[in-house]
Amino acid sequence: MKEAFKALADPTRREILDLLKKGDLTAGEIADQFDMSKPSISQHLRLLKQAGLVDDEKKGQFIYYHLNITVFQELISWAMTFTHKGDAHDV
Repeated sequence: MKEAFKALADPTRREILDLLKKGDLTAGEIADQFDMSKPSISQHLRLLKQAGLVDDEKKGQFIYYHLNITVFQELISWAMTFTHKGDAHDV
């Protein structure tokens, strides 16, 4: 979970995740949306993949990136534990 939070802390990586919400994209298609080098985008994608937030799949000559919804569900479930009052703290 630590890697996921670290990955989410960067605004460029959050923008990449927003792009992937709309559907699968290649690294080139993602890079086209930013004013930075393709190696920089590849680094961001690598960190997102290491954090488990995105997966990739080879289709023909291209590698497509997509969101890994399972990790997001785990993060949401963990965050929701802070919205429930625990019995031990109730007075």
